[in-house]
Amino acid sequence: MTKIQIKDKEISVPGETLAIGMDVLPGRGTYRDGEKIVANRLGLAMVDGRTIKLIQLSGRYAPQTGDTIICKVIDVGFNGWRLETNSAYSAMMSMKDATSQFIQRGANLTQFYDLGDHVVCKIVNVTSQKLIDVTMKGPGLRKLRGGRIIEVDPNKVPRIIGKQGSMVMMIKDATKSNISVGQNGLIWIDAEPKNELLAINTIRKIENESHTAGLTDKIKGYLEKKVQK
Repeated sequence: MTKIQIKDKEISVPGETLAIGMDVLPGRGTYRDGEKIVANRLGLAMVDGRTIKLIQLSGRYAPQTGDTIICKVIDVGFNGWRLETNSAYSAMMSMKDATSQFIQRGANLTQFYDLGDHVVCKIVNVTSQKLIDVTMKGPGLRKLRGGRIIEVDPNKVPRIIGKQGSMVMMIKDATKSNISVGQNGLIWIDAEPKNELLAINTIRKIENESHTAGLTDKIKGYLEKKVQK
């Protein structure tokens, strides 16, 4: 018989039993010990269907294959670009992963991405030596133009995004903003100055109150109050 012993969005500690039963699956930050799902770090429990995972409450971004991240170009070479990932490790983007356009050998690569440019890209490989490869080929992956980039705690990103993107969509609609959230803790916002400030303040509020219950309703009320002013 399956028994979940922790509530959604409760804080757990390492070694704590989160659930008992083989019908529950261990997600990030948890492991299986016989029939038990156990926490392997301090974190915020997220019950997502049959899966239990933990969101770290603090710590630097750890690159994972499949993550969508926002990066800054820090070097342009002969065969590609080196990107800053907001982690302890940089990433490489090869010419074949940078664009669907044909790039001639010896071409000036700065015409595609120059030093200081920010891009939304996806991690396709992380080796055991923490060599990271990224791609720009995929839905929503692009060079960012204009707007503003802010940094948040990477561990709070899932709360800022919300289930199926519900939280960030609510912010976008209320502030009439274009927003891209990187799982590495960088967020790009493009809006009119007043709306940009409201979007930033809302994101900071989520970041600071990510451990509290009923956060979606709190943020909805906060936005409604601010927009009516």
